Parts: sequence; C-alpha cells; structure tokens
Amino acid sequence: MSDQGGTPADDFPHGAGNPARGALRAAGYTRLAQLTTVTAAEVLALHGVGPKAIRVLREALAAEGLAFAGE
Repeated sequence: MSDQGGTPADDFPHGAGNPARGALRAAGYTRLAQLTTVTAAEVLALHGVGPKAIRVLREALAAEGLAFAGE
C-alpha cells in the first residue's frame, strides 16, 4: 500500500496481516525499527494484532538485527 507520494505507508511485512499493520499505523508506528522501543506484549495488546503478527514482526526484526524491547 502506498500513499499519494508513492512511498510506502509503512515497512512492516505483509505477512503480519492488514489488520495488524493498520493497528500499528493507528498507534503511530510506521517503521519496523520503531518497534524496538516497545515490548511484544504491548504490540499484542493493540486491537488487530495477534500471535501470528507478533511472530512475523519478530522474524522481520531479527532479520534486521533488531528485536522488541526487552528481548
């Protein structure tokens, strides 16, 4: 999904699912690296984010050498 400027609205993996990606954007997160400031439990508490999204996001973070806060 892109905004009108042609840049991605976020850089979250599509495997996380649209509800989860929308919940993250609604909470003010638009970049994967921003998730290093919150715990997986905090992200899981967002409406629309489930265990599968957490797994996909954790894998994407790890691929970049990053992790949720406290991991």
